[in-house]
Amino acid sequence: MVWAIHLVLPLLGLWLLLAQPALDVEWHDNPSHFALILVVAGVNVVLGGLVARASARRGDARLLLVSLVFLSSAGFFLLHGLTTPGIFVGLTLGFELAQPVGLTIASAFAFASALPLGAGAARAVLRARAVLWAGLAAALAAFGVACLAPGLTPLSGPLPPHGAGLGPFALVGVGLYAASALMMFRLHRRRPAAVLISLITAYALLAEAMVAGMSHRLWHLSWWEWHLLLTFAFLFVAYSAYLQFRREGAAGGLFDAVALSATARRVQAQYEEALEELVGHLRRRTESGVPVATRLAGRFRLTEGQAAVLDRAGAALAAERDLSERLGALADVGRQTRVGLPEPELLAGVLDRVRQAYGDVRLSLMRDGRLTPYGEGPPESPHTALALAEGRVVLQDGRAIHPVTVKGRLAGALSVPAGTTAQDEALAAALAGQVSISLENARLYRESNTLFRQYMSPDVAESLLADPGQAALGGSLVEVTALFADLRGFTSFSERVSPGEIVEMLNRYHSAAVPCVLGNGGTIVQFVGDALLALFNAPARQEDHAAKAVRAALEMQDAAAEVSRQVVSEQAAGRIPAVEWPTFRVGVNTGTALVGNIGSPEFRGFNAMGDAVNVAARLQALAEPGTVVIGQATRDLIGPARVVPLGDLSLKGKARTVRAYHLVALEGSNG
Repeated sequence: MVWAIHLVLPLLGLWLLLAQPALDVEWHDNPSHFALILVVAGVNVVLGGLVARASARRGDARLLLVSLVFLSSAGFFLLHGLTTPGIFVGLTLGFELAQPVGLTIASAFAFASALPLGAGAARAVLRARAVLWAGLAAALAAFGVACLAPGLTPLSGPLPPHGAGLGPFALVGVGLYAASALMMFRLHRRRPAAVLISLITAYALLAEAMVAGMSHRLWHLSWWEWHLLLTFAFLFVAYSAYLQFRREGAAGGLFDAVALSATARRVQAQYEEALEELVGHLRRRTESGVPVATRLAGRFRLTEGQAAVLDRAGAALAAERDLSERLGALADVGRQTRVGLPEPELLAGVLDRVRQAYGDVRLSLMRDGRLTPYGEGPPESPHTALALAEGRVVLQDGRAIHPVTVKGRLAGALSVPAGTTAQDEALAAALAGQVSISLENARLYRESNTLFRQYMSPDVAESLLADPGQAALGGSLVEVTALFADLRGFTSFSERVSPGEIVEMLNRYHSAAVPCVLGNGGTIVQFVGDALLALFNAPARQEDHAAKAVRAALEMQDAAAEVSRQVVSEQAAGRIPAVEWPTFRVGVNTGTALVGNIGSPEFRGFNAMGDAVNVAARLQALAEPGTVVIGQATRDLIGPARVVPLGDLSLKGKARTVRAYHLVALEGSNG
């Protein structure tokens, strides 16, 4: 707002002077006018030269165009000063037209400079550099000769009584400056910089100078105003550049903020490359013995004081970089110790990472009572293994060998290049400790994974491994979809076969049914005789748990049907007794249940309790063999499906009826 007010004030002042002619007094002072023009044009030429040099150094098209803005306005402004009446010539038409012509030409360069030039357009501008310079120089020379050579052209002739101007072409210049300022402001929003703000202000003031110059009231305050606007525009850019020069101590990057995005990225890449080279020199300093100052003082133009400071900081910076890399490697080793990662993959990843920071790190593992190299290398001697088993670090051939333990017993050895400081020794010991933890975790998980997954659902096992606190007694209310399944005809089958045949039948059916539940993200809660209870949306959350549950139920029936076909074939071949096997029936219902660990401190199990689970069990009891029956809540959640309404059913233990459906298939499924 303050910036906008400062830009509006000159226009308000111009309006006031033109609206109140008594205030627009005349001040006619040719020498002062000539001196002012020389000073401002000189400042402008210096700015244009600096920007042009930056353009050549960076190879940037935008900086080239900005330099032409300054130089074209400076050149024509200087011609305006040279045609000051009474200095070299009288009052001529060229005196009046030099300023608007120069500002109009500069507005075209300003507009082009504010455009988001692509790579092709930027190359085209740079290729035309010589043409642009020559064209501007020719225009200035031709206009100067036309103004200063008496009688050569109308420009050296007398000024008309009511002044002269560019007419509508001046408005074109005003529009170009306004558009340039807006585009540069958008660039400033992406890459804020003081030089950009000063350039935006300069473009806006140049537009106002063109507006003020349309009054044609020579030597009046309204006429002097556009001189002041030009002065402020160029001095503002010069002052911003001066402040940045004082802050940075060099003129090399004064106008980098104005450059094209591609140039900015290229410059940033150069800075990053130089910085990495500097750090590399510092880290190699201890190897070569050559001071950092000797290596870099010439290239980076360092003073003796700066080189001395850099040389003293070199050792500390190199040590800090090494320490950071080793600490980073330790952190990465900790992150690689993930649950479920196989031991060979874990150790290969750990060794690959730590060798980047610690050098030639070697690992040996206990195999048949001996420390056998993990990879290539000779085995450790029995003497070394004995010392490591006692918890001692063995120094041998410029290396420090640290014990790797699992449950307090020697499981391996980690050989690290010996350090030179106590800090190096501590980092190597920390690395050995981290490798011990990683190895122990991998082996413990392998054992627990085998045990857990044979007795509980994978979701429950993984939740307990990640958060043992979840094994605490108690639970929480969760919306779940419960799936109940049992075998119709199980009792009569059990009476006619041996216990071994019962177990074989159950295992075959459950081996077919369980993958259907787990494949759809369900959790097997329990087996009770021939019955199976599975939950969806617990313990792991699922957005479409109802659809997954009914899909699992349909897949279970398909899998059970395949088992039945195999049994009939085997019975026909005489491989198993010709006794009719039971048939699966499934009930599915959705609702709120208390989900958690139920039991006692000595023995507990993951389960779900609530009306939603009870209704699923009742629906399963009413289902015909080989079918799936679902409740209304489940039907509402699964979307398009082929169902047969069963009406409102009276279920055991329920005071109110429950609406149920026979699920035939989900929409789009093959069932």
